[in-house]
Amino acid sequence: MKKLSQPVSEGIKKFSEKDKEISNGMKRFSENKKMEISNSIFDKSIKNGMIGLEIHVYLVTGEKLFCQCIASRERGVKENVFICPICTGQPGGKPMAPNKTAVEKAVQIGLMLGCTISREMRWQRKHYDWPDLPKGYQNTLSGRHAIPVGINGRFFGIKILSMHLEEDPAAWDPETGRVDYNRSGLPLVEIVSEPDFTTGEEVVAWLGKLLHHLAYLKAADSNAGIKVDVNVSIPRISERVEIKNLNSLESIQLAIEHELARQAREGGTQRETRRFDVATGKTIKMREKESGEDYRFIVDPDLPVLVLDSAFVKRQKDCLPETPDVKLARLIDEYKIDKSHANILTKNIDLVEFFERVSEKIDAKFALHWVTVELLRVLNYNKKKLDEIDIAPEHFITLLELVKFGKITELQAKQILNKFVPKSFKPEAGAGKISDVKELERVIRQVIEKNPKAVEDYHAGGNQAFNFLMGEIMKATEKRADFKVAGEVLRRVLSK
Repeated sequence: MKKLSQPVSEGIKKFSEKDKEISNGMKRFSENKKMEISNSIFDKSIKNGMIGLEIHVYLVTGEKLFCQCIASRERGVKENVFICPICTGQPGGKPMAPNKTAVEKAVQIGLMLGCTISREMRWQRKHYDWPDLPKGYQNTLSGRHAIPVGINGRFFGIKILSMHLEEDPAAWDPETGRVDYNRSGLPLVEIVSEPDFTTGEEVVAWLGKLLHHLAYLKAADSNAGIKVDVNVSIPRISERVEIKNLNSLESIQLAIEHELARQAREGGTQRETRRFDVATGKTIKMREKESGEDYRFIVDPDLPVLVLDSAFVKRQKDCLPETPDVKLARLIDEYKIDKSHANILTKNIDLVEFFERVSEKIDAKFALHWVTVELLRVLNYNKKKLDEIDIAPEHFITLLELVKFGKITELQAKQILNKFVPKSFKPEAGAGKISDVKELERVIRQVIEKNPKAVEDYHAGGNQAFNFLMGEIMKATEKRADFKVAGEVLRRVLSK
């Protein structure tokens, strides 16, 4: 074979390298275009998800659902102290009739959600094998052939498919293998929404409203927090995925956003159950999604049919409280307070009810500052909610009367209020407020005599010096000096 000349050989080599460069360029262009298309799909799909919720609301009751054990979700309680043969699934431990309070609160929640309340319901056994379920099944009003407590509701634009009552399993720690049966048998309501949400942001905003309304209903146990299972899919791109056991609004939004992004990127034809890893911010596959048949639902022969007549449902409807929006409008109209203060009050049902109790005896506008500023200051400092301490409205009213009628100063009242945690007491006037000008002038001259440097600084234009002198006056009078009168007298004396 004839050997190519060196110039021709080098030319072919350069052409080959150039061809390789063009090929690599086309490859990079293809990858960039693919990424651009993928990002385009992601941007579109993250705003057009199909998201439904299964929300667990833990009810406030004195006893468990099917036994007389104390119903407590309080953190820090010793394990396995509120238990009996029924809630631990012992042989022969037959369930009692369902807790009446739990049924009442479940119906109230259904009515709040705009649901049609069912009249006859049969308890089901939902079977699954898990360490937290001592009986091997859960008693519930859900299942393929079950009739839930409420159906076909609507709450702030989101359709409610159903809501039902059931018992909670025990608390199992997979790391230690320990099971705490204090939780076993506690009553809970599960609310199932239609997949009407499209983004995590929408979900969190809606859940905030739901929790606010539940707080007004006083049906949900604040010690238990919230637990939500989220169903996420993207139409024409992925099948439904369930993310289990999300227990904060932040984790709910992060899990949804990650799952939408993952499905937009990877697609998916298999229904599956995943969990959200807070540390990595990712969802992790647990198992393929169970079907209704996996739970082997059957009617529980040990429990009677739950019958709710019209009179019972009407009684629950009649005891529904004002909604937060209705209460806000009424506060503004009835007490003539501005919307910003009314908003502060209506954020917390205990706070607004406390304000209204106090306003029965004290002018609302006078009480407003003491509730929305001073009382909240004390609560925030002690890191407590109003329902976690014992402040009697009568004691708070007496304190405000002492201030209003000049028996004590505001500073004295604030000091007394600080001592109302953890439990209030009837405040006394004590030595009382000093408003007499002559007595104040005598104290003020003594303070001036002891602090010549501050007087000199004041005359040099120092406002801080004036504040310092006022502080010394309050100290000398044990905060009994009328602040306004003392300020006027101090300015007069300093001007001479």
